Amino acid sequence: MDWNRVEGNWKQVRGKVKEQWGKLTDDDLDQIDGQRDQLEGKIQERYGLARDRARQDIDDWYGSQTW
Repeated sequence: MDWNRVEGNWKQVRGKVKEQWGKLTDDDLDQIDGQRDQLEGKIQERYGLARDRARQDIDDWYGSQTW
């Protein structure tokens, strides 16, 4: 699944995102709306990570999903 499909299925995927990054609020997830750059930014903000680290964490999480 490419990221465009994540965007298209955001309502289903957001639960998995919330499991992985529990500090993200429902409002955050509404604002992100499947956009990867928004997800990176919110993970940075909530967890105090560098952008590269947030990007790598998303890549690792994405790769581990069984779509």
